[in-house]
Amino acid sequence: MEVSTDWYLVLSAVLFAIGAVGLLIRRNPLVMFMCVELMLNAVNITFVAIGTELNDVSGQIAVFFVLVVAAVEVVVGLALVVAINRRRQGATADDISVLRG
Repeated sequence: MEVSTDWYLVLSAVLFAIGAVGLLIRRNPLVMFMCVELMLNAVNITFVAIGTELNDVSGQIAVFFVLVVAAVEVVVGLALVVAINRRRQGATADDISVLRG
């Protein structure tokens, strides 16, 4: 059995759907950030699969930029989560108004 591009696209769609459902259902900010990262990695799989199918490196270049955005998102997101959790233990995503001061 040969693994074709279709299998990678299906895997990517499943991972993106899991991330989207997790983002919509869970209210814990840490879990929400992990779901966003899962969605970004699903997009990366799609970029690489399509780039490989077309024999083009532009998919891998796009993955590089997505990884840079993901790293920035992690840094800013974790700083917000730490700031919220210092003020109120067990905070949810609805408690972002705690940061007003």
